[in-house]
Amino acid sequence: PNPTSYIPNPWYNTCMSIQVLTAQLASQIAAGEVVERPSSVVKELVENALDAGAATINITVRGGGRDLIQVADNGAGIAASEIETAFLRHATSKLSTADDLAAIETLGFRGEALAAIAAVSHVTVVSRTAAEDAGTRLQLEGGEKISRELVGAPQGTVIAVETLFYNVPARLKFLKSITTERRLIDEFITRMALAYPQVRFRLTHENRITFQTSGSGDLQEVLGEVYGADTARQLLPILPDDRSQDAATGEPRTITVTGFAGPPGLNWANRSRIILFVNGRWIKDSSLSYAVIQAYHTLLPTGRFPFGIIFITMPVADVDVNVHPTKIEVRFQRPNRVFSAVQRAVRETLIAESPVPAVSSWSMGTSGAGGWTPAAARALTTPRETDQGALQLDWSSHAADVTLPP
Repeated sequence: PNPTSYIPNPWYNTCMSIQVLTAQLASQIAAGEVVERPSSVVKELVENALDAGAATINITVRGGGRDLIQVADNGAGIAASEIETAFLRHATSKLSTADDLAAIETLGFRGEALAAIAAVSHVTVVSRTAAEDAGTRLQLEGGEKISRELVGAPQGTVIAVETLFYNVPARLKFLKSITTERRLIDEFITRMALAYPQVRFRLTHENRITFQTSGSGDLQEVLGEVYGADTARQLLPILPDDRSQDAATGEPRTITVTGFAGPPGLNWANRSRIILFVNGRWIKDSSLSYAVIQAYHTLLPTGRFPFGIIFITMPVADVDVNVHPTKIEVRFQRPNRVFSAVQRAVRETLIAESPVPAVSSWSMGTSGAGGWTPAAARALTTPRETDQGALQLDWSSHAADVTLPP
């Protein structure tokens, strides 16, 4: 441009001088990358509980997560000497050197979640390890310690997050309705229940239990709890390929794909029923979702999408989970092999379970799942009342001594 016609930006003359942000403001800004909404808080706390080896996780929510999010587990607990350190930025027990980033086996590892959550809420944590005689209760407001004391508590951790985004009104203003925020929390908990059927989950909204699993390890039971017995009965199991070599490349097989695929008659108008897990981590990956869709080529009407719950197991060194602060995006060292493995596993399942060619309601073109009859019958036990509701735990008052799951 002609220098004589250049008009300076009027903002330049009014901006402040360069200065270092305060620690509190920096924490609030950083928190925005990790804690996007109430479901983000639930995600981080539940993943920490799973990393701690919890067998029972109870989630209590009020006001769609704005008023209260409480996650209680019976995991390893946090040592009293480390409980304050746990809420510092970049504090973690899951990494020690840069080399550890190449083989991450835990759900969490960045050391940002607890600090981010504490920076934008009021937090109360009660925790005890097996080696300690008493638990420790720590209270923080906006990331600053308010109180610390010894309390009676069994092994495990309870973290209560109240008044989320109380000091970040801009973020609070842009939250969706309570119904929407609640739905996002529900979706995450049901996904984790599918990935960890051996863990007992209990989700409570407004003092009412809305979802729970028994922790029996039976994935079909969890499917029944999430989608209903009728839908769960129709799902086709994706069995692991027991061949030692990849049929296409002849290389040793390092990727295992399992899960469930829906029959072609069980379809939706969007991709929301395609759920992907890599080494127990729920991820979003448009390429792998497309691999599932491609497996149904010519089997679905135009504009319809299949049902698929896909579990991918592979060497941790072959997948990079350190891509995004929320840890739901990953990169594969050899993405084409992962794509092919998913597509092949789903397609082979559909072919193997296809009905004998004959006149049927599905082949006649009628909609609905009833026309697809698998070659082998799969019985599903009707979801029963789990015994988790009989734990007799009171999670309503975290300010008092807390009773953790057995």
